[in-house]
Parts: sequence; structure tokens; C-alpha cells
Amino acid sequence: MPFDDFLKAILPLKNVYPKDSITVVITGGEPLLRSDIPECGKALRRNGFRWGIVTNGYAYNEDTHARLLSAGMGALTLSLDGLEDTHNWLRANPHSFAHAITALDLITSSKRLNYDVVTCVHRKNINELPAVKEFLISKNVKAWRLFTIAPIGRAKDNADLQLTPQELKQLMDFIVQARTDKRMKTTFSCEAYVGKYETKVRDSYFFCRAGINIGSILIDGAISACPNIPRKFAQGNIYKDDFIDVWNNGFALMRNRTWTKTDICADCKYYKNCLGGAMHLWNENRNEMLHCINRALAEVVGL
Repeated sequence: MPFDDFLKAILPLKNVYPKDSITVVITGGEPLLRSDIPECGKALRRNGFRWGIVTNGYAYNEDTHARLLSAGMGALTLSLDGLEDTHNWLRANPHSFAHAITALDLITSSKRLNYDVVTCVHRKNINELPAVKEFLISKNVKAWRLFTIAPIGRAKDNADLQLTPQELKQLMDFIVQARTDKRMKTTFSCEAYVGKYETKVRDSYFFCRAGINIGSILIDGAISACPNIPRKFAQGNIYKDDFIDVWNNGFALMRNRTWTKTDICADCKYYKNCLGGAMHLWNENRNEMLHCINRALAEVVGL
């Protein structure tokens, strides 16, 4: 997408929200496949938007680091999915880990950058999480966020990526223990309600922010919320709709979640707490919850 198209769509937000109150996160795919990210960032800062990226670090080097910081980048999330062999297996590239560590060393050297490392936990890396934790601490990482891989997209066809209920409990227990180590802040992501583990694995109760305070513009101009949710949940398109009008008057299915009280959520005693869980875990027809972490945990801990 031409960046000017994106900027034109979001500029009206300047007239409604205070300067620096909105952060634009450039994600993907891999945002650094675009060579113009620093120029995009400069334009965002000139117009009062904070900005950051989510990257796998493969194209992140000293020159890129300097250019992004000079362009006003204030936030960055780096993916690191295990120790070297495991990370390279998931990324299907024997050089991926080395590039990610180069990026990590540069990122942690910046005093003003708000960053975290994110790890997707699966069956091949769950038992090495303690070693990953110590490795990140040795690299002076201050914030580590873990999440599971939802059975959506290509991941639904790979059993190695899906944790068993016992492994989910293992992950929760690991995070609870890791959060007692003040050398690095460890959290579970916002992906799901986790019953008795709420506030023990993250700082606040689960709340799906898709369409509430997270909106997105996808590569084809579609106006959506969290980029993980099904494309059929899009609320419009910047090439035919006004973004701020859609934001103000659309997103009804995300702001009123009563439609989610169906399928396995219909008689769930925890519905009032999770309101149907995360939007990305519902199918495109909105009639089936694809994966409930809390229900899986209940199998082994009796939530």
C-alpha cells in the first residue's frame, strides 16, 4: 500500500485525539521488507502519532537501527521463538536466530526505546522456556511476553504447534513463577481468559481490545481491528469509506459481544468474565469458538 494512502486515512484522528495519544504499530508479515519504514515513521511523528514495529529481526542491523531511531520509533516488539535450533525450526531458516540476536543486542542498547521480546510457545519449545528466560536476562532484556499459537491459518494443520491441556498448565505455572523474578518482567499475552490464573500471569484481567481501542488498516485497505481476526470481520475499506466514521460508527460486533453466547460459550459459567474470549478465536461465521484455553486448563486443574 502506498504510505500516503494510509496517512491520508488516519490524519483526521489528529482533530479528535490529543497529540501522541495514538500509537501506530507497523506489523506484517515483516515490516522491514519495506525499505521506506523510516520515512513512514518520520511522517507519522510529524503528524503527532507515536509509532513502532513488530519484527523478526532478520533485516535489523546497525544502519536500520539508527535510521528507525532517528525517525522517532518509540516501540518495538522482537520475536524470539526459543533457543537457536527451535527458533530456526519454527522460522524455517538456519540463520534466523543469529539475525534475531543481532537485533536484540542493538535494541537493548537503546535507552529510550520501549521494547519487549515475544515468544510463541509450542510443543517443541515449552520445555526450554527456563533456559530462554535466563538467556534473555543475560542479554539485559527487561520485558518478555509469551503467547500460544491459536489453531487458525496454517497453524491449525500442525499438531506440533498446539499445546496439550497439561502443557498449557505447565506454561501458566512457569509464568507465575517467572513473574517472581524481578530481573525481567514476564507476562502472558492478551489472547485469552485463563480462569484462576488471571492477574497471576498478567497485570490485569483479560479483555479483548479488538475494535475497542485497537483498529487496523490492512494491506488492501480493509478497516479492521486486531490484525489476527478473520478478514470477514472487516468494517469497511479506506478506498471507499472514511476511517474515522467507520471507527466511530462501526465495530458493533466487537463492542457488543452478546452474539458470542453460543457454541461452547452458551452455558459457560465464566462467560461474564471473558465475554466470549478473543475475537481471533471465533470462526468467520461467528458461530463457533475455535479454541478455549480456559476450558482446556479446566481439564487438568478444575477451573
